[in-house]
Amino acid sequence: MAARTTNPMLTWTTLSPAVALVALVLSWGRDLGTLPVVVIAVALAAAVLAAVHHAEVVAHRVGEPFGSLVLAVAVTIIEVALIVTLMISGGPETSSLARDTVFAAVMITCNGIVGLSLFMGARKFKLISFNAEGTGAALATVTTLAVLTMVVPTFTTGEPGPEFTPGQLAFAAVISLVLYGMFVSTQTIRHRDFFLPVGKEGQPLNDEHADPPSNKATYASLGLLLASLVAVVGLAKVESPAIESAVAAAGFPQSFVGVVIALLVLLPESIAAVRAAQRNRIQISLNLALGSAMASIGLTIPAIAIASIWLDGPLLLGLGSTQMVLLGLTVLVSVLTVVPGRATRLQGGVHLVLLAAFVFLAVNP
Repeated sequence: MAARTTNPMLTWTTLSPAVALVALVLSWGRDLGTLPVVVIAVALAAAVLAAVHHAEVVAHRVGEPFGSLVLAVAVTIIEVALIVTLMISGGPETSSLARDTVFAAVMITCNGIVGLSLFMGARKFKLISFNAEGTGAALATVTTLAVLTMVVPTFTTGEPGPEFTPGQLAFAAVISLVLYGMFVSTQTIRHRDFFLPVGKEGQPLNDEHADPPSNKATYASLGLLLASLVAVVGLAKVESPAIESAVAAAGFPQSFVGVVIALLVLLPESIAAVRAAQRNRIQISLNLALGSAMASIGLTIPAIAIASIWLDGPLLLGLGSTQMVLLGLTVLVSVLTVVPGRATRLQGGVHLVLLAAFVFLAVNP
């Protein structure tokens, strides 16, 4: 009897993005009842899992660190589009949306994704190793971007409140693009070996477990990845009224909605990073985490700077005192984690505690 073959176009990973996009079109701009909200949530989860699958296909074809860069940039571009859209349509009350979203993304990536990856990797392999040179360079870039764009506005005096003058905002936008461009050049061209997975003794690891996919399969996965990410961000926006209602019913501040949306948008990277950690590819996990944080700042600030021409009201970018303490502690702990080039479950647990503190203080400011 001949073996049955499965049509590659009828697998759940190819159907989920299409179903999610259809759900997005049908639900966009409508008031949803309880059952449609549940259906949208299921479609959202399927789109997230599909995005992870197709990102891994593309990453396997192009190799590291390009694969991590594909997912980080794709998610961030759509995240930026969502932020700008909400700020333009939301009016002056969304003046701090960019700051809140970017800060949440930084805390989730640098503590949540990094912490969970380190913890899961060390739980399976005891002691895990990564390239301290590449990871340290990424952390330095993230720190510089975060401080110059979200801490400095709190202390400038050109405008009242935690905001830049137009000239200061233009400067912040330019240096964000310059720093991000320099890092991408370093990661992909000049010092690519700094961002490749390493073994316990620091030797590079090769992924020899399977042949890379064909160009046709790679292009198909790239298209499906972008479709999945559009669906994830769009459905997250559709779900936001239900999330807002749940947040209000729980008595949480409305700013917590931004944290929830950031968690949803970053789900694909989080799952991909944990999967890499469970294969002892911790460097890939760190590339995803820090690359996402860097792209979130480096692409969002220039986009917001351009969009501010049409935005009404102030653009608040400066962090509050509690947020600055959390950011400073995150940077300090991250440096101590990165310097040895090795980590155990303890380092992962410390980062996860910092994430828990961020979420708790977002609920109880």
